[in-house]
Amino acid sequence: MRSESDSRRSDSKIFRRVKEQETRVRPSAPRKKRGVYGMNKIQDDILSYREMCDAENVQTLQRGMNFRMAPTYSVILMSQRSNAPYQDRIHNDGVTIEYEGHDVTKKSHDHNPKKEDQSEKLPSGRLTQNGYFIKAVKEYKQGNTLPEPVKVYEKIFPGVWSLKGFFDLVDYNFVHDGKRNVFRYILRLTNRPISTSEVSTKIEHTRLIPSEVKREVWKRDQGKCVLCGDTKNLHFDHDLPFSRGGTSLSVKNVHLLCMKHNLQKSDKVE
Repeated sequence: MRSESDSRRSDSKIFRRVKEQETRVRPSAPRKKRGVYGMNKIQDDILSYREMCDAENVQTLQRGMNFRMAPTYSVILMSQRSNAPYQDRIHNDGVTIEYEGHDVTKKSHDHNPKKEDQSEKLPSGRLTQNGYFIKAVKEYKQGNTLPEPVKVYEKIFPGVWSLKGFFDLVDYNFVHDGKRNVFRYILRLTNRPISTSEVSTKIEHTRLIPSEVKREVWKRDQGKCVLCGDTKNLHFDHDLPFSRGGTSLSVKNVHLLCMKHNLQKSDKVE
């Protein structure tokens, strides 16, 4: 199973790299209307791990595959990094993702899931996450439903993710990778509007700090904690917490805090 226990931290070096990345990525496709997504090219919106979880209204994202995490769509976490445990990739056409399924659960300290074929069902007969995604593909190919909409996030650095956008789950294959049999899912960038829940929309527009605001705050605070001057484990923090009506859209309501002072402040108004 995929996990993301190391994704809650980001230091000043990572954020400098993210800033450089943001100047090179393509702009996000415009939203057609509030609460509806439709796009014709891959997004590359940079988010922290915490922001990604907030966008999905969850405390943590522990699995790479999350069927129907929201009422109207599923979520997957992918990685193309050289040390990634799975073979995910974006095809040369720029709009197709090939995503490797998840492994069986580790049963003991000595058990290596990488030596076993990936499974569609649990020993109890219940579907695994692989099974749910396969079932959705079969329903679509039989003409019973539209393709399952899947929201895709890609890991860039530890604690830093890129929102790629919404994709249609259109096919899968069960292939031998040279060592074992694995599932490979095919997703294509959707050209149809995907409705999202009002909760998700609200979080995205209020708690998630836009990249341009982050850049201005970083420049103003000179890349260090405004309380102690530390340059490590920095976080973008709201002066007035978003839960109490604070905005993420104004530079005046956002500043840099180190992890220590961010945890001390928590959700208290100073």
